[in-house]
Amino acid sequence: MAGEEISEDYPLEIHEYFLTLENSIGVVNEMLKTIMSVYRNELLKKLDPLGQEKVDLVSVYTLNSMFWVYLVIQRVNPKDYPVKQELERIRLYMNTFKEITDKKKAGKLDRGAASRFLTNAL
Repeated sequence: MAGEEISEDYPLEIHEYFLTLENSIGVVNEMLKTIMSVYRNELLKKLDPLGQEKVDLVSVYTLNSMFWVYLVIQRVNPKDYPVKQELERIRLYMNTFKEITDKKKAGKLDRGAASRFLTNAL
């Protein structure tokens, strides 16, 4: 880890997993620094309502996921806490949000153009 020193406190087989975990924690730390450097209100002013909703959903999901990880690290079963139900509730909102954005991206039928196309084709 620090200086690639291998400790004898754990089996050598899991050393790579620890390195991956350390790198992942570093990535999360950098992302959090970036997020924390921008005031939330300034960010939301620049976004449309759907963008604001997406930021809110991702933020809430991330915080609850981090709490889940915290509970696991503390050797507490997170399934015994309301965080599990909260994550499920947020996932439902995220699915609803995805459906809304997919409908918005879907092509709209121009009836006039479609009838002209069919008339000319016949």
